[in-house]
Amino acid sequence: MDNYIVTITVIGLAALSMTWVPKLMARTFVSYPIVYLLLGVVIYLLPLGLPTPDPLWREDYVVRLTELSVIVSLMGTGLKIRRKFGLKRWRIPLRLISITMLLSIAALALLGWTILGFTVAGAVLLGAVLAPTDPVLAEQVQVGPPDDKEEDVVRFSLTAEAGLNDGSAFPFTWLAVLLAVSASSGGEWLQDWLLRDLLYRIAVGIGAGYLIGQGLAYLVYKLPKKSSFPEAQHGFLALSATLVTYGITELLHGYGFIAVFVAGLTMSSVEEESEYNIEMHDFVNQVERIIMVVLLTLFGGSLVTGILDSLTWTSALIGLVFLFIIRPLTALPSMLGTFSTYKERLAVCFFGIRGIGSFFYLSFALDEVDFAEANELWSMVAFIVMVSIVLHGLTATKAIQMLDRERKKRGRPIPAPDQTPEEIF
Repeated sequence: MDNYIVTITVIGLAALSMTWVPKLMARTFVSYPIVYLLLGVVIYLLPLGLPTPDPLWREDYVVRLTELSVIVSLMGTGLKIRRKFGLKRWRIPLRLISITMLLSIAALALLGWTILGFTVAGAVLLGAVLAPTDPVLAEQVQVGPPDDKEEDVVRFSLTAEAGLNDGSAFPFTWLAVLLAVSASSGGEWLQDWLLRDLLYRIAVGIGAGYLIGQGLAYLVYKLPKKSSFPEAQHGFLALSATLVTYGITELLHGYGFIAVFVAGLTMSSVEEESEYNIEMHDFVNQVERIIMVVLLTLFGGSLVTGILDSLTWTSALIGLVFLFIIRPLTALPSMLGTFSTYKERLAVCFFGIRGIGSFFYLSFALDEVDFAEANELWSMVAFIVMVSIVLHGLTATKAIQMLDRERKKRGRPIPAPDQTPEEIF
């Protein structure tokens, strides 16, 4: 049997099923990522001769697969957010990527260093890869397409958080890399990290994303109205914009993740009700789902081929503590003083979904430098992502439905894109 033919057939069938599986699972309380995770487990338990996912995934191809998945998801996330940016309107997600993320990194790094016995670099890397929430696997708790009016405080906060913190965690991944390098070579690295990895790259990411987004919005929405310039007619522009934005920003040594999200958000804010904006989102969402199917199938296969071999009871317990205690407690300060109910605050605190982004950061760091804890890190991150997919995938639908019913019962309206919740009362 030709293994290559078997492989592309399995991938084709899995991608084909995405036509129906999301809608079918929407009738239940189970998220469709769980289905594809289990599919990967089952497929790799069968004697099909599929290429075995490396238990310690080869960083080179994992970096590229997860990188593509995340940037495509970030563009879709930016395009579907309708709320215009403002410090007051965005205060919850801005707090989540500052207060919550920093506290999560610190807590995990401390536990990794004191309890798991990691080096300082390995402990910081543990915190950096697990701190960001995931834009790829969080569809159930995020806002819908640009024409979906359900942009309540929970959906908006979790969507914007996932869009913002996938780039904001990058400086701390670089910090872990520099700590690992300095442990063997020494040298002045702190100033370089502060000026280059923290300040310069973030600034370039924001600036490049905004300028490219404004330029594309002008070409797509404004120029055709002023002249005979042809109108854009195909949704694949969103994918092209993703690659161009990411590529230019990375060439400028900025954070491409931040730039892609900002570019999508900028384009959406210019014409949030445009049909073409909806078309772009739908196209990039389809691409995202196909890549996600491949990654989840591979991840499911890796679960039964050795990626959890280095997991200990202690590291598993710390992973559960992170999901059930650290994330909720560190997110709680970000919700204080906001216009939200007690249950809405609990939902935002609880649904910090971990996923593909964590795999990217880990594979990226391990591709840059060798970490003594590489095996333990892969097993622990894989365990936390697996638990998050199942835990949040089984609870998200019911929780969001309950919050929707309660909001409608109380007559709490959804803020307009240029409003804060306080302004509508």
